[in-house]
Amino acid sequence: MIDPEITRLSRLVALLTLLQTKRVLTATELAHRFSVSTRTIYRDIRTLESAGIPVVTQEGKGYGMLDGYRLPPVMFTREEAIALLTAEKLATQLTDITTAQLSGAAMNKLRAAMRQSDRDHLEIIAPHILVLPGQPGQSNAYQQLVTAVTAHRVVHILYRGAENDSAIHREIEPIGLYLSQQWHVVGYCRLRQAFRDFRLDRIQNLLLSEEVFAARPETLQQYWADEARRKSREKVIIRFQAVAVLPALAQHLHDTKHQYGWTHEELLPDGSLEMIFFIGSLPYLATWLLPYAGAVTILEPIELRKHLQDLAQRAYDFFVLRNLDFLLK
Repeated sequence: MIDPEITRLSRLVALLTLLQTKRVLTATELAHRFSVSTRTIYRDIRTLESAGIPVVTQEGKGYGMLDGYRLPPVMFTREEAIALLTAEKLATQLTDITTAQLSGAAMNKLRAAMRQSDRDHLEIIAPHILVLPGQPGQSNAYQQLVTAVTAHRVVHILYRGAENDSAIHREIEPIGLYLSQQWHVVGYCRLRQAFRDFRLDRIQNLLLSEEVFAARPETLQQYWADEARRKSREKVIIRFQAVAVLPALAQHLHDTKHQYGWTHEELLPDGSLEMIFFIGSLPYLATWLLPYAGAVTILEPIELRKHLQDLAQRAYDFFVLRNLDFLLK
C-alpha cells in the first residue's frame, strides 16, 4: 500500500516545479493535472506558503510564483534524463547549427544538476540513441525564424518553390514553424497578400530585418483549418507497387507527397504502399502521378483514373507523333 504522505510529498514537489514553469495556473487546472479536488489544491498551496515558498495569489486568475524566485536545481530521474538526451539529439539533427549549439549548452547545464551516477548512465546510453541526419535547410534559418515569430520581426527570404526554376524574393510575417518530413514556416506573404507555407530547405537566403509587424491573432491550427475550408477537397486512395518504383522516383514520391494533400499511408503485407490524399484538383494530382503510372493503382475515386488515362494518352500521342515526324524527315 502506498503511503499517502509520500504521495502528497511527491505532489507538492511536482506542484512547486509546475508553478515555476507557468506564469499563472488556476486551482481547477492544477486539480485536473494531479487528479485531486480543488480543496486539496488549496490545502497544498497553504502548505507551500507555510514552508516559506512565495506563492502569489492573483484574484480571479490563479496562482503563480513571485517573479525572480527560483529553487536550486531539481534532481532528475533517469527516465527524465534520457528523455532530455533524446530531445538534444533531435535538436542536433533536425533543426539548425545555432539551435543545436543552444540545445547542447542547455543540456550541459542540466547534466550539472544530475548526480554523478546519472551522468555516467547518460554517457553509457548516449551511443545507443541515434537520430539520423535530416534536412534542416539553411544553417541558421530555424533559429532566426523562431526569433522572428516571437519578436514579430519581418523576414526577407529568397525562395524557390517546387514549381519555379528561379528563386523569388519574399517578405513574410511569420506566425509559426512545424516539422513534417521537412521544416516549414507559415507566414503572411506581402507579395501574395495572403498566408503561405514555405519549406526551409527551399530558402536560399534569409535576412531577419529590424522591422516589427503588428502581432497577428492567427495560429498554425487556424491556418490549416482555413486552408481546409478554402479548398473543396476530395478523398483519394492510391496504392503504389514498391517493386515497380525506381529508388529515385520513390524518394521523389516521399519528398513531394505533402504538396498534394497527403494525410496517411500504410505499408501492406505484399510490400505495396497505400496512401490517402485530400486534394482540391484531380487533374493536378494526375499530373503528379504520371511518372508512377506503371506502379500505381487508383482505388478511389474512379474519376481520377480517367484523368490519369487521358494524360497518359496525350503524352503517348505526343511522343509517337514527335518520333514519327523525326523518322519521316
